This record gives sequence, C-alpha cells and structure tokens, in this order.
Amino acid sequence: MSKRDYYDVLGIKKGADADEIKKAYRRKAKELHPDRNADNPESEGQFKEVNEAYEVLKDADKKAAYDRFGHAAFEGGMGGGGGRPGGGFHPGQNGDFASAFSDVFDDLFGDFMGGGGRGGRQRAARGADLRYNLRVTLEDAFSGLQKTINVPTSVQCDACDGSGAEGGAEPTTCPTCSGMGKVRAQQGFFTVERTCPTCSGLGQIIKNPCTKCGGNGRIQKERALSVNIPAGVETGTRIRLAGEGEAGMRGGPPGDLYIFIEVAPHDIFERDGNNLFCRVPVALTAAALGGDIEVPTIDGGRSRVKIPAGSQSGRQMRLRSKGMPGLRGGPSGDMFIELAVETPVNLTSRQKELLREFENLSEENNPESSTFFKSVKNFWDSMKG
Repeated sequence: MSKRDYYDVLGIKKGADADEIKKAYRRKAKELHPDRNADNPESEGQFKEVNEAYEVLKDADKKAAYDRFGHAAFEGGMGGGGGRPGGGFHPGQNGDFASAFSDVFDDLFGDFMGGGGRGGRQRAARGADLRYNLRVTLEDAFSGLQKTINVPTSVQCDACDGSGAEGGAEPTTCPTCSGMGKVRAQQGFFTVERTCPTCSGLGQIIKNPCTKCGGNGRIQKERALSVNIPAGVETGTRIRLAGEGEAGMRGGPPGDLYIFIEVAPHDIFERDGNNLFCRVPVALTAAALGGDIEVPTIDGGRSRVKIPAGSQSGRQMRLRSKGMPGLRGGPSGDMFIELAVETPVNLTSRQKELLREFENLSEENNPESSTFFKSVKNFWDSMKG
C-alpha cells in the first residue's frame, strides 16, 4: 500500500513554513490522539501517520530531501538528511517520535497538569487574600453602619509601578527558561516539566531591582478602607471586598479582603437568630395584681407591656417584630420578655405584720375576704410609701 503524501497527512500545502507545519501537526495530533478516540480503532494508525509526516517535515534537511525525491528519499540506500548515504532514517520507527510528541504534549495534557502550553510562562502571581476580624455592638448590628478600618497589607510599589525594576524599567527574558517560566527534562517517552528555579515561573528577571521594594513590586503599608456593615449581621457573617487584599507580585492582580463579623455580648439582650430575649424585673405587687411596665428595646426606645394579674417568674411575653432585622431584607425577629418577680427585702415591722396576716388568711383558704384584700392593699401602699 503506497504512503500518503506527508503534506496531505497534515492538511497543508507543499512549501508550508515551519510554523504552519507545527500548527498543523498540533491540530492533527490533538484530533487523532488515541486517548481522545477510544471508540475509533483507526485513530492509532492515523496518529502514527501524522507523527511520521511531522518527523520529516519539521527537519529542514529531511524536508528538502522529501520535497525533491518524495518517499523514495528514505528508502533503499538513500538515507535522510538531503540524500546523504548511510543515514538510515525510517520515519516513525526510531526515538525521534518522543521528540515529536513533546511538541504537542502541553496542548494535549496541559489543562490537566496546570501548564500554560509550550512557550507560555506563568502569569504574574495573584496577591494573597486577607482576613480582618471586626467586632461590632448589638446596636450596630441592628441598625447597620459605615465603618473605617485600617488594614496592614502589601500595596503596589509607587516607585516602580509594581514592575520591581528600578525606574520602572522592563524586566528581561530569563536566560534559563528563555521566557517560558518552565524547564524541561526528557525521560524516555515522557517530558517532565518544572517551574524555572531562576525566575520562579515568571519567565522574566530583573537586572536592577527597585531599591524601595527590593524587586518585589510591592511594599508594606496600612490602608484605610470604608466598610458598609448591613443591618442584621451576626457573628460569623463574612463581607468580601474584591481587590482589597494584598497586591500581586510584580504587577500581578490583588487578592480579596474578607471581613468576619463578631457581635459583642449585650448587657440586657441575648440573641438567638433574629429573636431577642431579655429578663425584666417585676415588682411583687405588679405580678400579683397586674399592671403595666415599660421595657427597653434594641432601637433605643421603650415599649409598654401589660402584665396579667398572678404572673409568675419565668413567664414569657412576646413583642412582635421588635427583634433584629433580617439580613438583606429578610423578616425581622421578635422580642421575648421573661418576667422575674422580685421579693421585697428590708421590710418594716408593719410590713412584716401585714405579710403574716396575709399568710394566715392564705392558710384559712379565704382569699375573697374583704379584710384580706384591705390588708393586702395597706401592705402595698406601705411598701410604696
């Protein structure tokens, strides 16, 4: 079976230059690689045919011989290398296949190995993200606020505009990796690729580092930032400020700043989600006879609450929508009041006498006696006085 023309195999015209040949080979190799054509048994043979064609056409001497004699240039006694005898070149049958395949290695597997393709250096390193812990009061969490914070961070050096070179001069190509940012070592069929140790993968070096930043392109500085704290935040709420983290190395993009909120404990209120709880002391008279009391609210105001007669310590009462606002427009919580009935202390002799009379009447189980109610009233009046 006669061989196909190498130019037809790669899908290019005769006389194509080296760049056109390489691009055509990469395109065909990716298209026909067996790993991408598991359901096509013919792909392996086609893949080998593409590599054979590229092995000849990428070499200037072999290409000249092929252009002059065709496939006959590599058959019989006519060796490779422009017709020089004894070359003994047989396309696709020697170790040059690994060299050919390495040209497309990055294109085929670069995405899986994190590479940027042959000849592509790493992009400038992105700056690190920063965390800032911010403590606010419960009142601030209720109303929201605009707060200015001071963040120590790395910022772009103004002397070199972040380039790291003295006077803002352009960096030069790294001589070790020729600007690729990576160095390669051939190990049999495979090509092992590592970050260039000279330029740390940037592909460029700085001959005259900036004296202010030492070639890093950034300096340490404290920045004042204005932060909007929305109403309804709670401990653990995270606020992201994009691009306000550390500056990247040598002009790289900045990271982000994450602000973590902590709501300080309150003297009166306890928080559970959007609900607020508070314990309110109630006089014995108000608990027994009923009445109205005023309780503070988180917005700084006061609300009047009616206490039913006979209320006991621990009884809860709810004020709807008097809790914390919902974050980002959610529903507001409620405020729960727990009554704490206070026992009078430092009683006078008359007060003690009235309490004993109250106790005796209670033992007689006659709470509706007019004498009892009169005594109780006199007792409360004396306490108030």
